[in-house]
Amino acid sequence: MLPSENRLRRREDFATAVRRGRRAGRPLLVVHLRRDVAAPEVSTGNPHRVGGMTPPARAGFVVSKAVGPAVVRNRVKRRLRHLVRDRLDLLPAGSLVVVRALPPAAGAEYADLARDLDTALRRLLEDPAGPQRKVPASGSASSSTGAGQ
Repeated sequence: MLPSENRLRRREDFATAVRRGRRAGRPLLVVHLRRDVAAPEVSTGNPHRVGGMTPPARAGFVVSKAVGPAVVRNRVKRRLRHLVRDRLDLLPAGSLVVVRALPPAAGAEYADLARDLDTALRRLLEDPAGPQRKVPASGSASSSTGAGQ
């Protein structure tokens, strides 16, 4: 399960990530990333900001009815939550991430979701002005099969 301090819950946070963040689309999902949400949130009473400290990275998920019935949507959402939880340490502190599942995600294998999420995060975390953050290759975060060797 995704820790409470890492969950996006407020509509404004989802809107900020989607409207003001960068987007990377893949066949199974779309990832929106808003880096380092600035200090104005302190004045609005952000419940995740303690004192003057930067909040941890937070993630939210959008799985519409186009993905399938409730059982399928919930399965996709559980898989995405688990995948993002394992990758939270790759995200900059204070960032907002929204992962939107597309209809093909309903029939996708876990490894395919992991591959698309890793590729999208890699693209979003690339910084043309500086070094790239390391995002593990697909499957390497949860298995030691030695894929790609």
